[in-house]
Amino acid sequence: MQLRLTKQFSFEMAHALCGYDGACRNIHGHSYKLFVSIEGTPIRDASSPKQGMVIDFGDLKQIVQRRIVEPFDHALVLPADSPYNVGLGTKTVITNFQPTCENLLMHFASLLEEEMPKGVRLYSLRLYETETSYAELIL
Repeated sequence: MQLRLTKQFSFEMAHALCGYDGACRNIHGHSYKLFVSIEGTPIRDASSPKQGMVIDFGDLKQIVQRRIVEPFDHALVLPADSPYNVGLGTKTVITNFQPTCENLLMHFASLLEEEMPKGVRLYSLRLYETETSYAELIL
């Protein structure tokens, strides 16, 4: 029996879309909401303190906090070729991709897939950039 669990995370992040033909080419920020869904079989070992869990929500929280929230929260995310990439003296994350919602999702998935415990698989990620706009990646 496979079960799916989802945990929500929130963080603030600024970015600029280098070469974009609209207002998002300028540095601006969003209040992001990230939904991380995993899939797996609950632990059946009666001697395990985590019996009945696919993953402890606290363990999932630690992984996502360390790999995504801590590095990206209140950061300015820019592609390496951005004209704004001039050492602004801020918490800056330089990427090898345009920091669109879609590309961020694919990057986040690669960061999290490395950390999933045995028997747990990353199922999907949903990233809200605004209250009404999101991208979803089904793995």
